Amino acid sequence: MTDTAEIAEPLSGDKLYQQRARKALPLLVRQARASTPITYEDLAHELNMPNPRNLNYVLGSIGQTLLNLSKHWNINIPPIQCLVVNKNTRLPGEGVGWFITDLSHYKKLSNKQRRQLVNAELQKIYAFDKWSDVLNTLGLNTDQSDFKKLNKKASQLKGGGEGPEHKKLKTFVANNPQIFGLPSSSGPGEKEHSLPSGDSLDVFFVHRKEHIGIEVKPHISDSADITRGLYQCVKYQAVLEARQAANGEPQNVRTILVLGGELPDELVPLKNVLGIEVYEKVNAHNG
Repeated sequence: MTDTAEIAEPLSGDKLYQQRARKALPLLVRQARASTPITYEDLAHELNMPNPRNLNYVLGSIGQTLLNLSKHWNINIPPIQCLVVNKNTRLPGEGVGWFITDLSHYKKLSNKQRRQLVNAELQKIYAFDKWSDVLNTLGLNTDQSDFKKLNKKASQLKGGGEGPEHKKLKTFVANNPQIFGLPSSSGPGEKEHSLPSGDSLDVFFVHRKEHIGIEVKPHISDSADITRGLYQCVKYQAVLEARQAANGEPQNVRTILVLGGELPDELVPLKNVLGIEVYEKVNAHNG
């Protein structure tokens, strides 16, 4: 269809950033369906891009394509490229201009105020029900990541005792809060911190009003055990936030999965769908 070709022109060319845009859009639709932003670094990793900064061209191509499609359909397609956020601020980069009309006012806001404003826009992306139609119109396939096998293997694991490698890594993490951008004064972290759900966090830090829960997996952990660790972080995030709410405290929680080894490639999409912060290759020898 010539109409479709005209709509998709910014995304349909042969330039490298356009090729990457065609790969990136289905991944962003996956994230939208999971109601989870993705960092520049994580998206670049999935696209095999060495420099996340080059995503600006990729995301701009997606944004322009959706703008053209919005005009063609006469509806407002939310700027899905704004799901890509800075890992520290959790805010979109230059792409914020796609929905913030008064950038001078936006820049004067605190990061908390900016996040509140951005989150309202992200809800529109999550609620949009025509992402499949967008992909079909542009001739793109839905992301085919299938986590059923990974989930099944993880659910079949039996709980075992804590080995020496796990204890060693847990102690190292507790004594080195600076690994996670925390001041050394916030350590040592509390090991085996009890939660009201009956669970125990491997390590727990408090920095100002932020509660940081950490799950540790040593380098000997296999893919199934790491999968379980990802889901444990989801649970800990919810429990920590619920505890803060019950205590009348503002919800300010960060959960982290620490790996002594590397995150297997097959788990990268799952990590991104779940929105888990992962630190790889952490051990007493590289700290």
